[in-house]
Amino acid sequence: MDTPTTSWRAPLLWRAAQLLARGVVGLLGRLEVTGQVPADLRHGPLILAANHINPFDPVVLAAACRARGVAPRIMATGGLFRAPVLGPLMRRAGHIRVDRGTSAVHQSLEAAAAAVAGGSVVLLYPEGRIGLDPGMWPERGKTGAARLAFASGAPVVPVAQWGSHEVLPYRAPKGLLRAVARAVVRRPVIRVHFGTPVVLSHLNPDTPGAARRATDRIIDAITDNLARLRPDEPYWPRHVDPGRPADTARAHRRRRPGR
Repeated sequence: MDTPTTSWRAPLLWRAAQLLARGVVGLLGRLEVTGQVPADLRHGPLILAANHINPFDPVVLAAACRARGVAPRIMATGGLFRAPVLGPLMRRAGHIRVDRGTSAVHQSLEAAAAAVAGGSVVLLYPEGRIGLDPGMWPERGKTGAARLAFASGAPVVPVAQWGSHEVLPYRAPKGLLRAVARAVVRRPVIRVHFGTPVVLSHLNPDTPGAARRATDRIIDAITDNLARLRPDEPYWPRHVDPGRPADTARAHRRRRPGR
Protein backbone atom coordinates (compact mmCIF):
# COMPACT_ATOMS: atom_id res chain seq x y z
CA MET A 1 0.00 0.00 0.00
CA ASP A 2 1.16 3.51 -0.75
CA THR A 3 2.13 5.72 2.16
CA PRO A 4 1.19 9.33 1.53
CA THR A 5 3.90 11.97 2.01
CA THR A 6 1.88 15.03 0.98
CA SER A 7 -1.70 16.15 1.48
CA TRP A 8 -3.90 13.61 -0.25
CA ARG A 9 -6.39 14.64 -2.91
CA ALA A 10 -9.25 12.37 -3.91
CA PRO A 11 -8.70 10.96 -7.42
CA LEU A 12 -11.18 11.93 -10.12
CA LEU A 13 -12.20 8.27 -10.27
CA TRP A 14 -13.38 8.34 -6.65
CA ARG A 15 -15.17 11.66 -6.99
CA ALA A 16 -16.98 10.32 -10.05
CA ALA A 17 -17.89 7.16 -8.13
CA GLN A 18 -19.43 9.30 -5.40
CA LEU A 19 -21.61 11.04 -7.98
CA LEU A 20 -22.65 7.65 -9.32
CA ALA A 21 -23.44 6.49 -5.78
CA ARG A 22 -25.70 9.51 -5.34
CA GLY A 23 -27.60 8.52 -8.46
CA VAL A 24 -27.92 4.88 -7.40
CA VAL A 25 -29.20 5.82 -3.94
CA GLY A 26 -31.65 8.27 -5.52
CA LEU A 27 -33.01 5.51 -7.73
CA LEU A 28 -33.48 3.02 -4.89
CA GLY A 29 -34.47 5.30 -2.05
CA ARG A 30 -34.82 8.82 -0.69
CA LEU A 31 -31.60 10.03 0.91
CA GLU A 32 -31.82 12.44 3.85
CA VAL A 33 -28.50 13.76 5.15
CA THR A 34 -28.38 15.76 8.38
CA GLY A 35 -25.62 17.15 10.54
CA GLN A 36 -22.44 18.74 9.27
CA VAL A 37 -18.76 18.02 8.91
CA PRO A 38 -16.91 21.15 10.08
CA ALA A 39 -15.46 23.01 7.10
CA ASP A 40 -11.92 22.84 8.48
CA LEU A 41 -12.13 19.03 8.71
CA ARG A 42 -13.70 18.16 5.35
CA HIS A 43 -10.34 17.62 3.67
CA GLY A 44 -8.74 15.94 6.65
CA PRO A 45 -7.16 14.87 8.78
CA LEU A 46 -10.35 13.26 10.04
CA ILE A 47 -11.76 9.88 11.04
CA LEU A 48 -15.38 9.05 10.22
CA ALA A 49 -16.77 6.18 12.33
CA ALA A 50 -20.05 4.69 11.05
CA ASN A 51 -22.41 1.92 12.06
CA HIS A 52 -22.66 -1.00 9.62
CA ILE A 53 -26.07 -2.55 9.00
CA ASN A 54 -26.16 -3.70 5.37
CA PRO A 55 -24.06 -4.47 2.26
CA PHE A 56 -25.50 -1.28 0.71
CA ASP A 57 -23.86 0.91 3.37
CA PRO A 58 -20.72 1.86 1.37
CA VAL A 59 -22.86 3.21 -1.47
CA VAL A 60 -25.04 5.17 0.95
CA LEU A 61 -22.06 6.63 2.78
CA ALA A 62 -20.30 7.54 -0.45
CA ALA A 63 -23.39 9.50 -1.49
CA ALA A 64 -23.85 11.11 1.94
CA CYS A 65 -20.21 12.14 2.13
CA ARG A 66 -20.52 13.69 -1.31
CA ALA A 67 -23.44 15.75 -0.01
CA ARG A 68 -21.19 17.07 2.77
CA GLY A 69 -18.17 17.76 0.56
CA VAL A 70 -16.10 14.87 1.91
CA ALA A 71 -14.22 12.26 -0.14
CA PRO A 72 -13.10 9.67 2.43
CA ARG A 73 -10.71 6.78 1.99
CA ILE A 74 -12.66 3.72 3.11
CA MET A 75 -11.21 0.88 5.14
CA ALA A 76 -12.74 -2.12 3.36
CA THR A 77 -12.51 -5.89 3.59
CA GLY A 78 -9.68 -7.51 1.65
CA GLY A 79 -12.14 -9.58 -0.38
CA LEU A 80 -13.16 -6.49 -2.33
CA PHE A 81 -9.55 -5.81 -3.27
CA ARG A 82 -9.17 -9.36 -4.60
CA ALA A 83 -12.09 -8.97 -7.02
CA PRO A 84 -10.93 -8.86 -10.68
CA VAL A 85 -12.36 -5.46 -11.62
CA LEU A 86 -13.38 -3.87 -8.34
CA GLY A 87 -10.03 -4.53 -6.66
CA PRO A 88 -7.90 -2.37 -8.98
CA LEU A 89 -10.54 0.36 -8.87
CA MET A 90 -10.52 0.33 -5.05
CA ARG A 91 -6.74 0.67 -5.02
CA ARG A 92 -6.75 3.49 -7.57
CA ALA A 93 -9.39 5.33 -5.55
CA GLY A 94 -7.09 5.24 -2.53
CA HIS A 95 -9.11 2.97 -0.26
CA ILE A 96 -7.42 0.90 2.42
CA ARG A 97 -7.43 -2.89 2.48
CA VAL A 98 -8.28 -4.70 5.71
CA ASP A 99 -7.43 -8.42 5.86
CA ARG A 100 -9.43 -9.41 8.91
CA GLY A 101 -8.42 -12.49 10.81
CA THR A 102 -4.89 -12.54 9.39
CA SER A 103 -1.47 -11.55 10.69
CA ALA A 104 -1.46 -8.69 8.18
CA VAL A 105 -4.40 -6.88 9.77
CA HIS A 106 -2.07 -4.59 11.73
CA GLN A 107 -0.77 -3.27 8.40
CA SER A 108 -4.23 -1.84 7.72
CA LEU A 109 -4.04 0.30 10.85
CA GLU A 110 -0.56 1.46 9.89
CA ALA A 111 -1.77 2.35 6.40
CA ALA A 112 -4.77 4.21 7.84
CA ALA A 113 -2.56 6.13 10.27
CA ALA A 114 -0.26 7.10 7.40
CA ALA A 115 -3.29 8.18 5.34
CA VAL A 116 -4.61 10.39 8.15
CA ALA A 117 -1.12 11.81 8.73
CA GLY A 118 -1.08 12.67 5.02
CA GLY A 119 -4.21 14.77 5.39
CA SER A 120 -6.84 12.21 4.41
CA VAL A 121 -10.33 11.58 5.70
CA VAL A 122 -10.60 7.88 6.61
CA LEU A 123 -13.97 6.16 6.96
CA LEU A 124 -14.24 2.95 8.95
CA TYR A 125 -16.75 0.73 10.72
CA PRO A 126 -15.76 0.34 14.39
CA GLU A 127 -17.91 -2.80 14.69
CA GLY A 128 -15.63 -4.53 12.19
CA ARG A 129 -18.50 -6.26 10.42
CA ILE A 130 -22.17 -5.86 9.54
CA GLY A 131 -23.74 -5.79 12.98
CA LEU A 132 -25.92 -8.71 14.02
CA ASP A 133 -27.62 -7.16 17.03
CA PRO A 134 -31.29 -8.26 16.91
CA GLY A 135 -32.47 -4.66 17.27
CA MET A 136 -29.92 -3.47 14.70
CA TRP A 137 -28.17 -1.24 17.23
CA PRO A 138 -24.37 -0.92 17.10
CA GLU A 139 -22.42 -3.83 18.51
CA ARG A 140 -19.47 -3.68 20.87
CA GLY A 141 -16.73 -2.13 18.74
CA LYS A 142 -13.24 -3.23 17.88
CA THR A 143 -10.50 -0.92 19.16
CA GLY A 144 -9.05 -0.05 15.74
CA ALA A 145 -10.83 3.32 15.44
CA ALA A 146 -9.70 4.38 18.91
CA ARG A 147 -6.12 3.30 18.30
CA LEU A 148 -6.13 5.16 14.99
CA ALA A 149 -7.39 8.30 16.77
CA PHE A 150 -4.69 7.97 19.42
CA ALA A 151 -1.96 7.37 16.85
CA SER A 152 -2.97 10.24 14.56
CA GLY A 153 -4.49 12.77 16.92
CA ALA A 154 -7.27 13.27 14.35
CA PRO A 155 -10.83 14.01 15.50
CA VAL A 156 -13.46 11.29 15.24
CA VAL A 157 -16.87 12.20 13.81
CA PRO A 158 -19.61 9.59 14.47
CA VAL A 159 -21.82 8.81 11.49
CA ALA A 160 -25.18 7.10 12.01
CA GLN A 161 -27.18 5.62 9.16
CA TRP A 162 -30.57 3.95 8.93
CA GLY A 163 -32.64 2.55 6.08
CA SER A 164 -30.11 0.80 3.85
CA HIS A 165 -31.38 -2.53 5.25
CA GLU A 166 -34.63 -1.89 3.35
CA VAL A 167 -32.77 -1.81 0.03
CA LEU A 168 -30.60 -4.93 -0.08
CA PRO A 169 -30.89 -8.23 1.79
CA TYR A 170 -28.20 -9.24 4.23
CA ARG A 171 -27.33 -12.27 2.08
CA ALA A 172 -26.99 -10.30 -1.17
CA PRO A 173 -26.50 -11.24 -3.99
CA LYS A 174 -29.06 -13.86 -2.93
CA GLY A 175 -32.46 -12.21 -3.38
CA LEU A 176 -30.85 -9.15 -4.94
CA LEU A 177 -33.12 -8.67 -7.95
CA ARG A 178 -36.35 -8.97 -5.97
CA ALA A 179 -35.07 -6.57 -3.30
CA VAL A 180 -33.95 -3.98 -5.85
CA ALA A 181 -37.28 -4.15 -7.68
CA ARG A 182 -39.10 -3.63 -4.39
CA ALA A 183 -36.87 -0.69 -3.47
CA VAL A 184 -37.41 1.01 -6.84
CA VAL A 185 -41.16 0.89 -6.25
CA ARG A 186 -41.19 1.75 -2.53
CA ARG A 187 -38.10 4.02 -2.42
CA PRO A 188 -37.52 3.77 1.34
CA VAL A 189 -36.11 6.72 3.26
CA ILE A 190 -32.38 6.33 3.93
CA ARG A 191 -31.09 8.62 6.66
CA VAL A 192 -27.50 9.57 7.44
CA HIS A 193 -26.49 11.88 10.27
CA PHE A 194 -23.02 13.36 10.89
CA GLY A 195 -22.63 13.97 14.61
CA THR A 196 -20.34 16.21 16.62
CA PRO A 197 -16.75 15.00 17.13
CA VAL A 198 -16.27 12.54 19.97
CA VAL A 199 -14.27 13.96 22.88
CA LEU A 200 -11.32 11.66 23.62
CA SER A 201 -8.85 14.26 24.86
CA HIS A 202 -9.36 13.28 28.49
CA LEU A 203 -8.08 9.77 27.84
CA ASN A 204 -4.39 8.93 28.15
CA PRO A 205 -3.47 6.42 25.40
CA ASP A 206 -0.78 4.92 27.64
CA THR A 207 -3.28 4.03 30.35
CA PRO A 208 -4.39 0.37 30.36
CA GLY A 209 -7.88 0.04 28.92
CA ALA A 210 -7.84 3.48 27.26
CA ALA A 211 -8.49 2.06 23.80
CA ARG A 212 -11.51 0.15 25.07
CA ARG A 213 -12.92 3.20 26.85
CA ALA A 214 -12.40 5.33 23.75
CA THR A 215 -14.06 2.67 21.60
CA ASP A 216 -17.09 2.60 23.90
CA ARG A 217 -17.29 6.39 23.66
CA ILE A 218 -17.31 6.19 19.87
CA ILE A 219 -19.97 3.46 19.78
CA ASP A 220 -22.05 5.40 22.32
CA ALA A 221 -21.91 8.47 20.09
CA ILE A 222 -22.96 6.50 17.02
CA THR A 223 -25.80 4.91 19.03
CA ASP A 224 -27.02 8.27 20.34
CA ASN A 225 -27.10 9.68 16.81
CA LEU A 226 -28.78 6.56 15.44
CA ALA A 227 -31.56 6.97 18.02
CA ARG A 228 -32.36 10.31 16.40
CA LEU A 229 -32.84 8.62 13.03
CA ARG A 230 -35.23 5.92 14.24
CA PRO A 231 -37.41 7.53 16.96
CA ASP A 232 -40.38 5.39 15.98
CA GLU A 233 -38.28 2.19 16.11
CA PRO A 234 -36.73 2.45 19.59
CA TYR A 235 -36.24 -1.28 20.14
CA TRP A 236 -36.78 -3.32 16.99
CA PRO A 237 -36.72 -2.43 13.27
CA ARG A 238 -40.01 -2.46 11.40
CA HIS A 239 -38.38 -4.04 8.37
CA VAL A 240 -37.15 -7.53 9.24
CA ASP A 241 -34.87 -9.41 6.87
CA PRO A 242 -35.53 -13.15 7.39
CA GLY A 243 -32.08 -13.99 6.04
CA ARG A 244 -30.28 -11.85 8.60
CA PRO A 245 -28.81 -13.85 11.51
CA ALA A 246 -28.92 -12.55 15.07
CA ASP A 247 -26.01 -12.59 17.49
CA THR A 248 -26.01 -11.10 20.98
CA ALA A 249 -22.46 -12.17 21.86
CA ARG A 250 -21.10 -8.72 21.01
CA ALA A 251 -23.96 -6.65 22.43
CA HIS A 252 -22.87 -3.14 23.42
CA ARG A 253 -23.94 -1.93 26.84
CA ARG A 254 -24.80 1.68 26.19
CA ARG A 255 -23.73 4.10 28.93
CA ARG A 256 -26.39 6.23 30.54
CA PRO A 257 -26.55 9.83 29.26
CA GLY A 258 -24.36 12.17 31.28
CA ARG A 259 -21.85 9.51 32.33
